[in-house]
Amino acid sequence: MSDDSQAMPPTLLEALHAYPEVVGPRLEASPVSAGLLHQTWAVEAVNHRFIAQQVNPIFSPAIHQNVVAVTNHLRAKGLETLELCRTREGGLFVDGSDGSRWRLMRRLRGVSLERCTGTEQARAAGAAVGTFHSALADFEAPLAPLGFPFHETRLHLQDLRRALARHVDHPFQGVVTDLARQIEAGLETHRPPAALPNRVIHGDLKLSNLLFAGSDPPACNQVVALIDLDTTARMPLYFDLGDAWRSWCNRRTEDAREAHLDVSLFGAAAEGYRSSLRLTLSADERRSLEVAFERVTLELCARYATDTLEESYFAWDSDRYASAAEHNWARASGQWNLYEQAVDTATLRLRSLRD
Repeated sequence: MSDDSQAMPPTLLEALHAYPEVVGPRLEASPVSAGLLHQTWAVEAVNHRFIAQQVNPIFSPAIHQNVVAVTNHLRAKGLETLELCRTREGGLFVDGSDGSRWRLMRRLRGVSLERCTGTEQARAAGAAVGTFHSALADFEAPLAPLGFPFHETRLHLQDLRRALARHVDHPFQGVVTDLARQIEAGLETHRPPAALPNRVIHGDLKLSNLLFAGSDPPACNQVVALIDLDTTARMPLYFDLGDAWRSWCNRRTEDAREAHLDVSLFGAAAEGYRSSLRLTLSADERRSLEVAFERVTLELCARYATDTLEESYFAWDSDRYASAAEHNWARASGQWNLYEQAVDTATLRLRSLRD
């Protein structure tokens, strides 16, 4: 092995030895990202390129069976998608001696981008999501629970209330209390219809969970695949569209205290989605999309507000922030500002959904 392998976490090196394809005199790994939930590494072996991830322990091990079932279905429909590698014993992940959990995937072509660069990219991303939803319309296999509440707005609000009750002496308790009242009022205003069909959704459609053919035009306007399918579940469609618009249409980073909602990106993404969708949406589903942006933004705002007090769920940047509380308060503030801009632009944005 090369000296570069010494930079790997020892448990990653331990995990890689469980995979028969990771062999040869040279083995190199470099960090790709330390995301909010998973740590990701690019692994180079002889004639093979992989992605290794340390899976957050909040996820049930059963998500890996979900990923296999969904990707097999997508592949059968002709879509490019990720592929989990199996260990010598046929497993889909490796539990390290320190309690960490690792998995390995074949590396797909393409690049991951953090911010949307323009309307053509937003249109392509929307079309890719429409194709994804359409391809899974006839997926009938069961999907195991993720292992934690996800897109369960009522439970996220309960978590926020409990955090406020537990952390009465926290330095951010006062501002989080005020924000919690505003979040609850906003969710009451932006309510989707009560009875909506469950569809198979991605669950976490931030832009970085789409792979593009390249970083520059025209490649940056060509979607290769949707990745990070851990949160695939059966839920109403508005969760996916709201999360996509929330992520793609904000010209600023997610931890910027002030957002910049670009309405032109919203319109392009909505147009792209409609152009590729092969599902017939009910009237209630269409109405739910009209509050999707606001509702999902508020839900994430509540989760960031909770972790401002709990300091336990989301990763934080110790180089830029003095504490996890400070970082998550910046995230919560940014999402609240994005929500306010969504409300201010609702009339203009909804034209692109109704035309």
